[in-house]
Amino acid sequence: MKNIMLTLIGLLVLGCQSKKEASTTDTQSISESVVNLSVAQLKNTALSTQTLEKKSISSILKVNGQIDVPPQNMVSISMPLGGYLKSTKLLPGMHIAKGEVIATMEDQQYVQLQQEYLTTKSRLYFAEKEYDRQKELNQSQASSDKVFQLADADFKTLRITLSALGEKLKLINLNPNTLSEKNISKSVNIYAPITGFVSKVNVNIGKYVNPADVLFELINPTDIHLNLKIFEKDITKLAIGQKLVAYTNNQPENKHKCEIILISKDLSIDEHSADVHCHFENYDKTLLPGMYMNAEIEVKSNDALTLPEEAVVTYEGKEYVFVALDKTNFKITEVSTGTNENGSVEIINGQSLANKNIVTKGAYTLLMKLKNKSDE
Repeated sequence: MKNIMLTLIGLLVLGCQSKKEASTTDTQSISESVVNLSVAQLKNTALSTQTLEKKSISSILKVNGQIDVPPQNMVSISMPLGGYLKSTKLLPGMHIAKGEVIATMEDQQYVQLQQEYLTTKSRLYFAEKEYDRQKELNQSQASSDKVFQLADADFKTLRITLSALGEKLKLINLNPNTLSEKNISKSVNIYAPITGFVSKVNVNIGKYVNPADVLFELINPTDIHLNLKIFEKDITKLAIGQKLVAYTNNQPENKHKCEIILISKDLSIDEHSADVHCHFENYDKTLLPGMYMNAEIEVKSNDALTLPEEAVVTYEGKEYVFVALDKTNFKITEVSTGTNENGSVEIINGQSLANKNIVTKGAYTLLMKLKNKSDE
């Protein structure tokens, strides 16, 4: 009986100790999350509170891409008949005007082509006269039909040959209408087909180039645009005509206004992203094709529960607000934030804080007091 009594007494003592420890732990947990201010401290801190406010807030989609040039604004210059580069002044980055001489080529085949054209032209003159003579004789039955037909065939053949040679002359920028035996030249000029700047120079003076070789590459900057990579989940948020701002890594403060002009309907296999083409409202000549850029796109607005930015404090990588329990006690509560706009921040888990007074002004003061209390 005595042993039973001792066992019961021991259990009672342990139970009381357990309750005391639990009570102590609960009190400590509450004290670590609640800040208590005296009346004097309240006056010095000058706290202000408010409830969550429902606002229409826009989210910002941050993406990246690079400056691109449409195919119609990029020109590759080649020499259709080949030849040797006699002279050029082009350098990458140099500005050129449409119609300006950008290079001079020379080759003996140019001389031969001009010779063939003028010889054919001379023969055609004789063939035309012979055709007219045989036609007149045939009508008066002074010559056979065969002779007239041969004259007609020879005249038409030379006319076709002359037309073909004339088109070849145009390929090397020679005007067949002004060509004569007095201005035959071994050199021909290459003219700029657009106004723009030089992006590549692939030849040097004295080098022989084949018809398929690209001598120069020119770019017309008037339609340079921004090509952005947008992931599949964000494509539906965009629309043609939507505004955005773009900036480079080197000058993030220099914002370039753009507008979406085309959204690709095809997703890449690797990244599941689509190309979105944007037009610069005011093109900056310092922006060059191939340059990487960042962009911020304001997507559709939605109603959200918000607080002023100063109400949210950051501590050890997490974000918190202080909920007023009464006039002197304030409990720190973790929150999840979303989009920031015009000094307001979206509180994603705001439903749990609905109708509660949240400290806006003085939140960091409470955080410092709570931190100092936990360090004691």
